[in-house]
Amino acid sequence: MSTITLQVPEKVDLDPKETARFLAAKLYEIGRLSLGQAAELAGLSKVAFSEVLGDYDVSLINHPIADIIKDASKI
Repeated sequence: MSTITLQVPEKVDLDPKETARFLAAKLYEIGRLSLGQAAELAGLSKVAFSEVLGDYDVSLINHPIADIIKDASKI
């Protein structure tokens, strides 16, 4: 895993754990990370991470509707 350093103004109160969870949730939402990868970035288990996704308005099911319909038509 690589490390990224951000310069944030002191008046912005950011908690490192909360920031990692937010970033993980948003990267999961846009499909850049799998659930497992995002959970690892957030420092949580997959179950715990899936439970906090709602805190960031991110759905656990993040597949495009067209893919879901396509998969369902194969059944």
